[in-house]
Amino acid sequence: MKILDWYILKRYLFTFLMMLLLFIPIGITVDLSEKVGKILENKAPFDETAMYYVDFTVYFANLLFPLFLFLSVIWFTSKLANNTEIVAFLSSGVSFSRFLRPYLIGATIVAGFALFLGMYLAPIASQGFNEFKFKYLKKNKKIQQTLHVYQQINDYDYIYVSNYIPDRKVGMNFTYEHFEGNELQYKIFADNIRYVEEDSSYRLRNYIKRSFENSTETVETKRNLNIKFPFELEDLTPLEYAAETKSYGDLLKFIEAERRRGSPNIGRYEVVKLKKWSLPVSIFILTIIAVAVSSVKRRGGMGANLAVGIAIAMIYVFFDKIFGVMAEQSNFNPIIAVWFPNVIFGILAVYLLQNAKR
Repeated sequence: MKILDWYILKRYLFTFLMMLLLFIPIGITVDLSEKVGKILENKAPFDETAMYYVDFTVYFANLLFPLFLFLSVIWFTSKLANNTEIVAFLSSGVSFSRFLRPYLIGATIVAGFALFLGMYLAPIASQGFNEFKFKYLKKNKKIQQTLHVYQQINDYDYIYVSNYIPDRKVGMNFTYEHFEGNELQYKIFADNIRYVEEDSSYRLRNYIKRSFENSTETVETKRNLNIKFPFELEDLTPLEYAAETKSYGDLLKFIEAERRRGSPNIGRYEVVKLKKWSLPVSIFILTIIAVAVSSVKRRGGMGANLAVGIAIAMIYVFFDKIFGVMAEQSNFNPIIAVWFPNVIFGILAVYLLQNAKR
């Protein structure tokens, strides 16, 4: 690697790191000033609050990685352009494609870290971040389905509860159906089902079992019965942020299980999965756009480049959020929702790069 490559690569990584170190404390300060009242009101312990802001740092750094990088590239590339360093590089016989190479090397390093962060570290941070938020900051907000829960457990078994009480681990008006092929083999009814932690079983109150065999029906009843089932109540009504808290391997298993159960939230889970791959790709796209926009010396100087860059960043965020919500709240294809912004801005990156070369 030549001196030019090292010079730009160091500026690329150093400016990005400084951008993170600058904005993260600002983000923590703004968030704390907004939520300090609820933290004090709900008597959140200091150690849990401190850990919340550690998780907050990782959680939002993962979300805003591409934008921080985009602004940092525009910043230091604009300085190079204003100091006529880019003109000197290109005048010495270096092509624009060759000039772009250290940027792409830097983007590869950052994208690799972003991929690792999204796959393994961010889910851990998301777990702590959301647990604190719904424990102390949004105590009354509903975070999982509790009414009319109907789920397919596997290829043979289905359950239903009219009301699920998460704090007590109790389900009301419980029904369990077991099929062999298209034939119902037996059906269990109970006024309620309660999870018993001591032996990992379920206690059924006013248990009734109707079995069907060779056109003959048999009925079994008990006042109370402890029985084991191939499911956990928490798995049947996952938290709304459940997908965010799982590493990539666990997320794939979780999505497959939820798909078998007929979960209505598959779109939301698919968006979380696909964004783990789209975010590193967006780092390359935004790096190219940032270089193309800021490598030309403008009359307005660095301020003009930053204004253009911020406008592009806001449009990117707008597309990303709009299509993400569409996939989560409707039947809109998650693949299109997640990758559409990258495709559009990838085309823009190619167009801007061609103009910059000329």
